[in-house]
Amino acid sequence: MNPLYTAKHRVWLSLTFASLAINDEEIKSKLYDFSLIAFRHMKWIGESILEAGEDYNYDRNGLMLYRRESVFDILSVLKEEIADLHIHYGESTLFERIKTDEKYFIEYIDTILADATKNQPITAFNMERKWEDRDLEQSQIDALTLFLFDESYKEYELILVYAYMQTRTNNALYYNVFQDLIDESHFHLKSFGNMMAKLGILALPRELHELTYIVDDLEKFIVDGIAEEEAAKIQCKELSDAIKDEELSKFFDFINFQENYHIELMQKLLRNLT
Repeated sequence: MNPLYTAKHRVWLSLTFASLAINDEEIKSKLYDFSLIAFRHMKWIGESILEAGEDYNYDRNGLMLYRRESVFDILSVLKEEIADLHIHYGESTLFERIKTDEKYFIEYIDTILADATKNQPITAFNMERKWEDRDLEQSQIDALTLFLFDESYKEYELILVYAYMQTRTNNALYYNVFQDLIDESHFHLKSFGNMMAKLGILALPRELHELTYIVDDLEKFIVDGIAEEEAAKIQCKELSDAIKDEELSKFFDFINFQENYHIELMQKLLRNLT
């Protein structure tokens, strides 16, 4: 529907999953920061599209997450993806901001590519399904794998759904609640994605169908969202109980308690409807 928005969506995902795949903490952190900036670009581009009386969707045009073997393999492709965005930009203050951001992204990637010591192997796609140096039972690994695939998709979905609704509301309460939920889902997607990379099973979430994010009945959407959060709480608790690892169990308890507040935020929206 809008080639620029689609291209930016792809680059946001590429930056995010490059950061998840790479083990070097400095590169990982920098790329994740860039991914959040790219997501803000998406937000601003989406707003400008709507202001022009047009629309956008969340098509990704078949974006794939290829199993790269090294840091340089990932960064070389990422650099090309970012550079290719320039064909979509015209002349405006917004585009100048985006272009200067992306120029810096590429300059940073070039500094890494110039240092051969940074070209470390990538283990995020090796399918080993081992959790660090801990000896988890196969049933626990299976439960963790299933949970991570389900929840990484859910968090990706929620980021995009709330972002779609946020750009279409003038209600300050809705806008702020959507922002809180977007921020929380970014953290969860990052956390679950890093765990998938440690297991060697990093993968893109599947694409969203437009019926997922085009909301005609806000009340039903909120009620369904509360039910989904409650189901996620149950999954977190079950996983925490099933995995015999204190560190992992504490993490999933932590996520479980965060879901409590997500439910309260959505109930606040529901109360505001009536």
